This record gives sequence, structure tokens and C-alpha cells, in this order.
Amino acid sequence: MPKPQHVPDRLEDLPYADHLVPHRGPLRGDDRYDTVHFDGGEYTDQSAAGATFLECALTGVALSGVKLRQARFNEVWSQAGRWVACDLVDSEWQDSAVTGGVLAGIAAHGAALRRVVLRGCKLEAVNLRAAVLRDVVFEDCLLRDVDFGDAKLTGVSFPGSTLEEVHLRGATLSGVDLRGAVSLDLPDGHQGLRGALISSTQLLELAPQFAQALGITVKDD
Repeated sequence: MPKPQHVPDRLEDLPYADHLVPHRGPLRGDDRYDTVHFDGGEYTDQSAAGATFLECALTGVALSGVKLRQARFNEVWSQAGRWVACDLVDSEWQDSAVTGGVLAGIAAHGAALRRVVLRGCKLEAVNLRAAVLRDVVFEDCLLRDVDFGDAKLTGVSFPGSTLEEVHLRGATLSGVDLRGAVSLDLPDGHQGLRGALISSTQLLELAPQFAQALGITVKDD
């Protein structure tokens, strides 16, 4: 299993911590936020579509209904945030981390994530259809009703995570490591699992779904 990427636990451990300046006012679309600290703010039904966030930190921030379509997040660190019903369609994430956060009712289809870590997060009703994920780690997360349909996942891992109603139908997987997942609930069964790594124990757990998909009836009497 790939070693989880290093993610700072404290704000002061960020390499750009000394350069952060506090944010004031609402979010604005197509704006550029460079070394900005968003601390404890609440943003509701605002639009930052097309905005760029570079070396930014978000701590205890609550976003509800915020439009972040086609926004770019580069070296962004988010801790204990709440992202609810946000529009992250076609957004781009690189070298970023989300820790201890809640993401619920998120539209993120077509998003691109590269070298991103989500640690200790709860993801519920997150739409990542047709997204592209490369070298992404879901560590100690709960993924419930997360849709990876038609997405491309490369080098993605799930150490310590629980997957409930995670959809992979039509997804393209390469080097996706599911062995560290605590549980796998995949309603699509074998659909989309080509290219994934699973353990022998997980194979036994998924065997009934595989048998059903192949039209096999298993009876011991």
C-alpha cells in the first residue's frame, strides 16, 4: 500500500504560514487569493466561480451553496471545514489537503484532483462523475453515496476508510488500492473494479456480488 502523503496537522506547520494574511469580506468570482487565511467564516450562496486559491488556508470555514465552478485550488490546506451543497463542477485541485471536514451534497463532476489528501473527512452525496483523480488519498474517511461513475482514477487509495454505496460503474481504474479500506459497499458490484487492488478477504466479501453479476447460483445443500 502506498505510504500516505505528509499533511501538516497545524496551521503553523504550513510552509507558507508566515505569509498568510486574513481574509475580509465576501468571496468574489474570478478573483485571485494568494496566501490568504480564511478563518472561521461563514459563506452562504456566494459565488467564487473561476477564482484561484494559491497557498491558502481554511480553518473552521463553513460554505453553504457556494458556487466554485471552475475554481482552482493549488497548495490549499483546509481543516475542520463544512462544505454543503457547493458547486465544484470542473474545479481543479493540486497539492492540497482537506482534514477533518464534512462535504455533503457536493456537485464536483468533471473536477480534476492531483496529489490531494482527504483525511478524517465525511463525504456524503458527493458527485464526482467523469472526474479525474490522480494520486489522491482518502485516509480514515467515510464515503457515503459517492459517485465515481465514468471517472478516471489513477493511483488512488483508501487507507482506513469506510465505503458505503460508492458507485464505480463506467469508471476507469489504474493502480487503485482498495486493500486498506475498512469496508466496501459497492452497489455496482464488479462494474468498474477492473484495475483495482483488493485483498483476499475483500474478494470473499464481494464474491456474492460477482456471482450474481455472472449469473451463478451458489448453494451448499
